[in-house]
Amino acid sequence: MYTHKKNLLKTYSSLFIVCFLALSSCKKDKSVTNLSEGKKEKIAVKTPENMIWVAGKTFLQGAKETDTYAMPREKPAHEVTVDGFFMDITEVTNKQFKEFVAATKYITVAERKINWEEMKAQLPSDTPKPHDSILQPGSLIFNKKVNAVVNMENYAQWWTWKIGADWKHPEGPESNIEGKDDFPVVHIALEDALAYCKWANRRLPTEAEWEAAAQGKNTDAIFTWGNDKTILDANANTWQGTFPSKNESVDGFEFISPVKSYPANSIGLFDMAGNVWEITSDLFNVNHYKEIDISKPIINPKGASKSYSPSNPYQVEHVMKGGSFLCHESYCASFRISAKMGVAIDSGSDHVGFRTVATPEMLASE
Repeated sequence: MYTHKKNLLKTYSSLFIVCFLALSSCKKDKSVTNLSEGKKEKIAVKTPENMIWVAGKTFLQGAKETDTYAMPREKPAHEVTVDGFFMDITEVTNKQFKEFVAATKYITVAERKINWEEMKAQLPSDTPKPHDSILQPGSLIFNKKVNAVVNMENYAQWWTWKIGADWKHPEGPESNIEGKDDFPVVHIALEDALAYCKWANRRLPTEAEWEAAAQGKNTDAIFTWGNDKTILDANANTWQGTFPSKNESVDGFEFISPVKSYPANSIGLFDMAGNVWEITSDLFNVNHYKEIDISKPIINPKGASKSYSPSNPYQVEHVMKGGSFLCHESYCASFRISAKMGVAIDSGSDHVGFRTVATPEMLASE
């Protein structure tokens, strides 16, 4: 999610600041292990449709010792214990989100009129108000016409603010999602994901839960399939070639792909690497791992108490995980389990979605 990290060129500052901101069928009962209390109990909860049980476990969260792509915000690695939970087998799809909107008449952040008074409170005090023609509902889309870049720090070269882009029109007002029910829903802001969760009696995963699920049956793997980087293209929808100007599509897809287009991990979860980023419930703080006590396993961590990113100091950001179809080793290499970036709470784009989790206690109340 490269666009949320730094200020853009002054020439386009107003436009791109806006970009960042406007943005039951059942299975068998589960024997649930509550690791944090050291006991095992039988809970009569059915596995919800399109979810899978992620068993409680102790594992190594954060950058692995042999991970040459690891960034400072992923260090130090530390032992974490999480209780078991159910997780969506795939990212939330257009079909699922469509059902939610039909039932609730919900309007996403990207579809709403922009309130400049609310927006400027999150910006530097000298930020000029963009022209009304720019202050229109929309979202960020990847610029597919980039031929070359002058400076990889200039994110404006491969991102475009598209008026009329939203979950129903992922590439702008002339596009649609007809025939794309099984694609991940995108242009989703945190508020949208939370509204869906409330409707579905679900919640967003913590970063620790997300990593536990991505590990599958492993406890210290770099990738969701293990440690072999050479099989990336067969296991995840990412960028091949020269980012951002040439995608060779070795993995079969140039951009976003339907869910389940790649093999599941060892516990049956699809697309835990690549395709679209997934929003979590944790606040993004680049210093968090350096500030916690890692002398003993941390039980069911909930993340940082406050958001902090020096490259985006004016906004609250949440952790997003898994990388997307735009991830490439020359840039972010975020197809690794420990990789993370921050996404502003009111931002969306064409490569950010989400998946949900549920605990036995949540399901017992249904």
